Amino acid sequence: MDIKDIQNLIKFVSKAEVSEVKYKTKDFEITIKTPLAGSETNYMTSPAVYHTAPQQAQAPAPAASAPAASSPEVKAEDDSKFVTIKSPMIGTFYRKPAPDKDLFVNVGDEISEGKVVCVIEAMKLFNQIESEISGKIVKVLVDDATPVEYDQPLFLVDPS
Repeated sequence: MDIKDIQNLIKFVSKAEVSEVKYKTKDFEITIKTPLAGSETNYMTSPAVYHTAPQQAQAPAPAASAPAASSPEVKAEDDSKFVTIKSPMIGTFYRKPAPDKDLFVNVGDEISEGKVVCVIEAMKLFNQIESEISGKIVKVLVDDATPVEYDQPLFLVDPS
């Protein structure tokens, strides 16, 4: 079983909303557990509510200026034509294969399907993330050497 198969299995488990899946072959065994028990889910979501409350309290101050509020809406419409490359796993995002090497991609670079765009380190394994589309890198949405979540947007790509 290669990393793509494991990633697909993780996606399947998260979408199926099951609490545990075990997969075993002659040479390989994997167990994937998710926090679906009622008390665990409530416990996990409570801190997120506390973190969002202060942000909501700060939001009205910038919203007081009408021109500033309309410009992000226009930008959001412009972003709709772009395709997002998302993180297939939780880990640490790196734009380079090694500290002394060049970046995988920069803003403005043309990429093709299958080109490596970044590396995500998970449990001391460096997983190369390949583009699933062809196009031009418009924006890098994550800073180098920062943690990323599953399905977090990493890059914006103009497919045209």
